[in-house]
Amino acid sequence: MARSTKTEAADTSPEAAGFTTTKIPKKVYEAELYRLQGELGKLQAWVKETGERVVVIFEGRDAAGKGGTIKRITEYLSPRTARIAALPAPTERQRGQWYFQRYVEHLPAAGEIVLFDRSWYNRAGVEKVMGFCTPEEHKRFLRQCPIFEQMLVEDGIHLRKYWFSVSDDVQLERFRKRLHDPLRQWKLSPIDLESITRWEDFSRAKDEMMVHTDTSVAPWHHVASDSKKQARLNMIHHLLSSLPYEDVPREEKVTLPKRPPGTGYQRPPIEVSSYVPDWASTVVEDPARK
Repeated sequence: MARSTKTEAADTSPEAAGFTTTKIPKKVYEAELYRLQGELGKLQAWVKETGERVVVIFEGRDAAGKGGTIKRITEYLSPRTARIAALPAPTERQRGQWYFQRYVEHLPAAGEIVLFDRSWYNRAGVEKVMGFCTPEEHKRFLRQCPIFEQMLVEDGIHLRKYWFSVSDDVQLERFRKRLHDPLRQWKLSPIDLESITRWEDFSRAKDEMMVHTDTSVAPWHHVASDSKKQARLNMIHHLLSSLPYEDVPREEKVTLPKRPPGTGYQRPPIEVSSYVPDWASTVVEDPARK
């Protein structure tokens, strides 16, 4: 099957959309990411203080950098406020439910942010291409999804949808790195391998999905992600700029209390406790690691 060697099928090239290919210096990237993460902290405080609800959907090509972006967003946020929803394959019972039902369980309550690492759009992508749903179920999803999302928005949820787009050459290179990296091999699933041979099938499914679900109420925002660093900065900046959050000042300045005087407490001897071995010292002293 012939595939595009430049950009994702049916997508405008990043250059034509106004993106440069200039490599972002590490110091510039880290400084701007840290600044944006500080703003995410302000967003978190605003959500918690006002009781707002935020849903962020991450979809796109396999190996397009969704997981890495989610990691940077949540790095300094409280897991009690910002949750990641990465659902496994549905159980037999869930297959007998209304399709959206198991996703509704993970929607945020007041004062929460939920990041969907893949979402109900599985039905429009992998389920459609791999034959995991019937044509009737797929059509029903495309018809119901805009209505479902309009209900969420009308109820006050801030819904943001991001599609991470990567060229096939870059995707293939990232797959090769996963193949030889023991820390990333778990990311190389059978579905990932299918995405290589069915590139155009996934492109057609994505295009059809966009026609039905890119609405004025819940629009899609595309993220060019051949450069992971660029994609992270662009996506996080856009998310922050799209939400009406404000800096919530603390009512009182936090100060550390003074430690009270001792009352005669004696710590038990160290020997009575079982400590983990000091492996770190052996690593430092190992000549092979110097």
